[in-house]
Amino acid sequence: MIYIKNTVLFIFLALILNACNGKIPGADARKVPYDPKERVKRNLEEGKGFRIANIGQNKGSGNFDFASSNELWRASLDTIDFMPIAAANYSGGILITDWYSDNQDSNESIKVSIRFLTNEVRSDALEIKIFYKNCKTVVNCSITEQRGNLATELTKKILGKAAIYQKQNKDKNFKPYVGSNSNN
Repeated sequence: MIYIKNTVLFIFLALILNACNGKIPGADARKVPYDPKERVKRNLEEGKGFRIANIGQNKGSGNFDFASSNELWRASLDTIDFMPIAAANYSGGILITDWYSDNQDSNESIKVSIRFLTNEVRSDALEIKIFYKNCKTVVNCSITEQRGNLATELTKKILGKAAIYQKQNKDKNFKPYVGSNSNN
């Protein structure tokens, strides 16, 4: 009976380990130091960990990070700040502008929809859709989705700003690590 239990347990563990393929999501051996002390030092310097010395320190009761910590969200809002926002759902990861036209007499207007697919600053993090509305009269309008340069340019601009915000955030969170021994 024990033999059967051990065999089943072995098969179960083999299946689980095989499903992992030995890869940890987000880990890249070229970017992660081998030495555990170096990993701890780097994580603390980048603000990814916590320090026991900081426990109990009050950061202020009115200090909310909300979306300011998400570089893609901030960069998107900064990029389309000239357009009125119709819907913004941070937790749902979508930002939709209202119809926008750069002059008052134009029968053409544009609407932008930005969907956040990940919080990481990378080329496939955003899905941007551009809609054009062309009206011959007030009731006779045609709306089409356009794929082209504008979506590509918006993506480039947003990712560029997000990369800058990410670097500023890393620099702001950087605190030199002071280890327990004097060799660090």
